[in-house]
Amino acid sequence: MTELYPVPDLPPGSFHRTEDTIRRSRFIVSVARAASPEAAHAFIEQIRAEHAQATHNCWAFNAGAPGDTAQVGASDDGEPKGTAGRPMLTAVLHSGIGEVVVVVTRYFGGILLGTGGLVRAYQGTAKLGLETVPTREREVLVRYVVSMDPAFDGSFQNLARQLGVVIVSSDYRFDASYELLVPEASARKLESELARITMGEALVDRQEEEAV
Repeated sequence: MTELYPVPDLPPGSFHRTEDTIRRSRFIVSVARAASPEAAHAFIEQIRAEHAQATHNCWAFNAGAPGDTAQVGASDDGEPKGTAGRPMLTAVLHSGIGEVVVVVTRYFGGILLGTGGLVRAYQGTAKLGLETVPTREREVLVRYVVSMDPAFDGSFQNLARQLGVVIVSSDYRFDASYELLVPEASARKLESELARITMGEALVDRQEEEAV
């Protein structure tokens, strides 16, 4: 079974934002879901464009499971080396959240923070965003194409409701045919129950998986 873990619970294209003021510098943290490095970089560029006048737009992301370092990245964006991106990445990897990208935007307030102060400011602001972003469990859906005699439609509809199946489309021109999205945990039961209620007559084609 595909691993399940918390991810940001945000509508597509949206992000979570909060901010803090540290010794007159304004630190704004923007958090989004990123299921791939490409998605993370696209979000980073979005925030860079929004805050083009900021002193720095530092960032870190993990596009995989919590704590997994296979798809990570970080940048100090002009701050002294090791004072922003790496501390932010540490916060990301220890947050318990997967598929997440964090950008901390700084508007300089005129007071130097020093190396230690920068580390605390960037890591603390990243943690603030990660601790306040809403999350949900990552769900894996399996796509099926199913065909059966229309006489079984009522029993199939009841089964679909019980298992949380999403009927993407249906076609009754010949047999009763459906395109389905099925929670991975329910996939085997769907197959066995369809075989039972149709006495083995249903045609069940399991296709790709997708994470949502």
